[in-house]
Amino acid sequence: MRLVSAQQMRAIDRRAIEKSSIPGLELMEKAGRGIAHFIKDIFSGETKGRRIAIFCGRGNNGGDGYVIARYLHSWGATVQVFLLAERSQIEGDALANLQKIEQLGLRITKIGAQDALPILSGIDLIVDGIFGTGFHGQVEPGIAKVIDYLNSSGIPILAVDTPSGLDNDTGGVAGACIKATHTATLALPKIGQYFYPGRGQCGQIKIIDIGMPVEAVAAEEIFVNLTTSGEVKQMIPDRKPTSHKGDCGKLLIIAGSVGLTGAATLAAEAAIKSGVGLVTVGAPKSLNDILEIKLTEAMTKPLAEIKNRRCLAIRAHGVILETIAAADAVCLGPGVGRNHETMELFRRLIAKLAKPAILDADGLFAFSDKPELLRECPADLVLTPHAGEFARLSGKPIEIIEADRLGCATAYAKEVGKVVLLKGAPTLIASPDGRVFVNPTGNAGMATGGSGDVLTGVIGALLALGIAGLDAAVCGAYLHGLAGDLAQKSIGTFGMVAGDIVNALPKAFRIIKD
Repeated sequence: MRLVSAQQMRAIDRRAIEKSSIPGLELMEKAGRGIAHFIKDIFSGETKGRRIAIFCGRGNNGGDGYVIARYLHSWGATVQVFLLAERSQIEGDALANLQKIEQLGLRITKIGAQDALPILSGIDLIVDGIFGTGFHGQVEPGIAKVIDYLNSSGIPILAVDTPSGLDNDTGGVAGACIKATHTATLALPKIGQYFYPGRGQCGQIKIIDIGMPVEAVAAEEIFVNLTTSGEVKQMIPDRKPTSHKGDCGKLLIIAGSVGLTGAATLAAEAAIKSGVGLVTVGAPKSLNDILEIKLTEAMTKPLAEIKNRRCLAIRAHGVILETIAAADAVCLGPGVGRNHETMELFRRLIAKLAKPAILDADGLFAFSDKPELLRECPADLVLTPHAGEFARLSGKPIEIIEADRLGCATAYAKEVGKVVLLKGAPTLIASPDGRVFVNPTGNAGMATGGSGDVLTGVIGALLALGIAGLDAAVCGAYLHGLAGDLAQKSIGTFGMVAGDIVNALPKAFRIIKD
């Protein structure tokens, strides 16, 4: 599903009106009617007797609010409309709809900067129609006072199209901003609604279909996408009734060093619970006995190590390449440490890698400031850095990355010609062709050691099942986050560990497949 900027949404609206000959008044009617029906759903299909306060600004967002008011009034709700502008400022389609509710005798109260705030006692729902998706900057003091009052009321708030005060291009909040329990966004979701802090202001996001012409959307070059469960379902292959373990993918995981066998274990267990047929973990030979105890369903491969360091040595290069030849996909990096010889081993492996692979964790450290080595890798390679690892890879300060995660991930994917999964809230998957996928699943409970290793195992399993790198990263991030959401639901945010995410993976896959 596409995510649009405010400018793109304006262009789509304009194209629908000018080229598809859809009157703006008709689009406003569909928007208001659709949101009114959503409000009815919130109240389990019955709005009669409900008390609803609708706050409208001077623009088309307010116009949508007037249409909502008309429908709710016709369905038996008691509706109060509060106007945060001079009536003389209302123009065009919004004015036409204001006149309609005036003719119905609805109560309309103007609120100016010096006016007392309305008493909202007994109100069941507040509708925010103050600002639209084109808002940028800070809210003026008078309206900021109203927004703060609404937020502090304790009454559920539904935002029309977007919470007023939110920057829909970045997710930024510069001042006062509505904190909605529901956001009814029109036609297409907006980029800023899925990036923090904006995501935290939106509550439940519902997309309202207003009949936007397909050609009006298709004519806009939209490169940002929101991953949906339906898309993920299409990516996961069905298992044939006659399948055996060899048909379901063979995954090799090169991982582990002294003190970090847990990373190898979590990646392996996550891969197994993501449906791969066979998993082999290649680790320093002195750690093999530990992994034999930790892992029951996975096989192990003892590899040459640096004496007294218990980390992988360059001498393991040949054996690893031979083992890769027998695998369908490879995970490289969880817990391998940063010994200079191990890093050189990884640089040599990447140069000759011929199977789909994911490069993660300490494995990424070997390529800090060496994008040319990644670009020259012949394999379908997925890079999965968190912000700190991405800073080392790209040479950009973390604060720059966090200020423009979308732009930085996109630029680096194009630079190295590989899929880049930038972990965070939200996780982004950038393709070398300029497309970016925003992952909507996951929660703060997943901020725990080993969570990234679980993600590596999930993506590795999907690669071994024959899914292309971009799709494996998009699908893997969604399923990993969904498993985290399931774990949070049963355990809670505090105290969740990576193993809880692993245990929830089969249920996450079942939910998607069913």
